[in-house]
Amino acid sequence: MSVDLVIVDLLVDGGRASPGGAMGPALGPLGVNIKAIVDDINDKTKAYEGMKVPVKVIVNKKTRSFEIEIGIPPASALVLKAAGVAKASGMPNQEIVGNITFPQLIDAAKAKRADLSASSLGAACKEILGTMVCMGVTCEGKDSRDVQKEIDAGKYDKLLSESEM
Repeated sequence: MSVDLVIVDLLVDGGRASPGGAMGPALGPLGVNIKAIVDDINDKTKAYEGMKVPVKVIVNKKTRSFEIEIGIPPASALVLKAAGVAKASGMPNQEIVGNITFPQLIDAAKAKRADLSASSLGAACKEILGTMVCMGVTCEGKDSRDVQKEIDAGKYDKLLSESEM
């Protein structure tokens, strides 16, 4: 990587980034058009509105040009959005705050697949389900651990194989 490139890692609200917070002080000294960067980030993250999104801003100090790389929100954020709840349970073993469908689970697993160590979509779903246990979110109205066992037993094989395509 060239010494003229500076990478600034940010965590922004999807579709609602602003020049305040950490962004202004990090990018201001580089002489780039912060408004253009904010507009570009907001355009690229609007699908993740209501979630925190990791963003890399790569700035060429010589030309003052920039490139934006958008990451995938954390699995917990994808689950919360799918469940339509604002936050996870403070007592996940006692309080259930939301539920997602198996297709929503598949969507979250597909979105996070590159970041997971899973070798298959079913394994990726099981990783997301593991996150859900700690959040107090169920899948198909069942404890996430039970759905993990059902995946192992082959109950969702057809749906998973159709979704792999």
